Amino acid sequence: MTDEAPPPPETSRPETHQKAEARAAEAAAIRRRWITLGEILAVLAVLISALTLWLNWSERREDAATKVADSHKATTRAASLLLKATADGADRLTLKPVSDDQTVQSQTLRFPKALGVDPVETTGDARIEARWFDEGLKKAREKAGLPDDSRGDERLPVLLETRFLVDGESHEDRALYEIGYSIAGRMLSGHRVTLRGLSLIRRVENSDAQAQLDARWAKLVPAKKE
Repeated sequence: MTDEAPPPPETSRPETHQKAEARAAEAAAIRRRWITLGEILAVLAVLISALTLWLNWSERREDAATKVADSHKATTRAASLLLKATADGADRLTLKPVSDDQTVQSQTLRFPKALGVDPVETTGDARIEARWFDEGLKKAREKAGLPDDSRGDERLPVLLETRFLVDGESHEDRALYEIGYSIAGRMLSGHRVTLRGLSLIRRVENSDAQAQLDARWAKLVPAKKE
């Protein structure tokens, strides 16, 4: 009797098919994960790009707004006149804008009515001269009972209307200033007015500029009581 070899074990086809399906399912799941990750990265890229664009736009808008504000401030500063005075001898003050960007074209200098002095016009050469008002000032001081000699720097309010240029554009400034001065002498020998300097009080409107000037004088030099 011949011994027969045992038959080889049969491979389970259902099991092999299941493994293949499992591998395919796993591969599909991996692909889905990659697709999902790619979609997320794409969305993030779009969001980052949008955020970058918005930040750039926002920065440009802020820069533009800052430039406009700086330009407006510069224009406002340029259009705001401040005069400084330099003594040119004892009886004259030379006037010049503090800003080098400004050029004075002409001025009208008005005095308190108590002095009885007419306005003075200047063109180009901005200045204040004592001879324009010294006699009226002396009479007004005498009428108010003020001493012959000043006790330091006295103050005379004046109204300065100035036409000036900034970058070729015309502007006008109207402001109350005070002239610092001293006075010395005697009735027989005469008094001498010496100009010291100029200080800004405030800017005023045209409608009540003279009234404010007279009120300032009345405050500094009250009327003499009879």
